[in-house]
Amino acid sequence: MRDAHTVVFGGTGFLGRAIVRELVEAGRSVRIAARHPQLPEWLEAGDRVEAVACDLRNKQQVVTALEGSGAVINAVSLYVERPRSGLTFEEIHVTGAGQLARLAREAGVTRLVHVSGIGTTDTSPSAYVRARAAGERAVIDALPKAVILRPSVLFGPGDAFLAALMRLAQLPVMPLFGRGNTLLQPVHVADVARASVSLSDMRPLTRRLFELGGPEVLRYRQIVEQVLAHLECRRPLMPMPFAIWRLTAAMLALLPNPPLTRDQVILMQLDTIVSDGVGTFNDLGIVPRTLHDSLPTCLTAP
Repeated sequence: MRDAHTVVFGGTGFLGRAIVRELVEAGRSVRIAARHPQLPEWLEAGDRVEAVACDLRNKQQVVTALEGSGAVINAVSLYVERPRSGLTFEEIHVTGAGQLARLAREAGVTRLVHVSGIGTTDTSPSAYVRARAAGERAVIDALPKAVILRPSVLFGPGDAFLAALMRLAQLPVMPLFGRGNTLLQPVHVADVARASVSLSDMRPLTRRLFELGGPEVLRYRQIVEQVLAHLECRRPLMPMPFAIWRLTAAMLALLPNPPLTRDQVILMQLDTIVSDGVGTFNDLGIVPRTLHDSLPTCLTAP
């Protein structure tokens, strides 16, 4: 296993970068496969890391990326569709993920970890969530022994979740999604990366579905209050109906990179917590860190 590459598809994204670092620290040989590949700046002499250009929609590029691999972690994600470029939830999360799993099986890959998300269901009003659910099925159909990994809301240095809250903290009032009562179980990106690496080795598994959440279940309002307290920023909290958020997302959809999407608004209406009867951090011997203790390394005061 140490001589074969572990290929991280989406290895330049937020979670993918953390996975690559965890693999390197574990002494593994790593291949980063991404549409716009680049090597991490922190690499040192002797680190066995390479990067290749790979688009999940391109069969030959996927085949090339899989050459000489022993394990694969698929951390590719698409949050905003760009239909003109062929970047749709269906193409990336369903067709692309299924093709990767099939080609991995044909290449003799012994372990595939597919990153999805908590709350995947075919009945969701979110096209993103429905595609995630269909993608899980496509992966399992192609490679029945694949491991499905569903993290909760990710946070960490340079994340999108806490960064958005810090931007909102610049306003005279702090707007809430609804009344701020949605339950979340935020999880540190480094803890999910560690779990991904653990699941990609050759240990025997009794479970193949894992949901990863942090040690605390918090209401969105409580998370906002923690962020404001850390920033030493006193702001009144203003509940805002989800209808207003949906209208805002619809207007922002005209931008090339909208800061808020319809699917994100839908997700903020749903509790995102670990289910019963699935694998968790406990099964992997990992103690996840809390949001509160992590804020000093994730945020800087404005």
